[in-house]
Amino acid sequence: MLIIPVKEGESIDKVLKKFKKKFERTGTMRQLRRRQAFTKPSVARRKEVIRASYKLQLLTEEQ
Repeated sequence: MLIIPVKEGESIDKVLKKFKKKFERTGTMRQLRRRQAFTKPSVARRKEVIRASYKLQLLTEEQ
């Protein structure tokens, strides 16, 4: 549960901005999206290896 202290006379827009930042920092949405579908550890590792090789390929092309 997020608790946002609101000062007297503070605008709603400013409080909403604080809430959004705090919500984003907690990573709640990322966690919910990740939990929606289970991925096997082998599939996750395979994706990680493919992503790493792609990044390496981009890095070698630049040089």
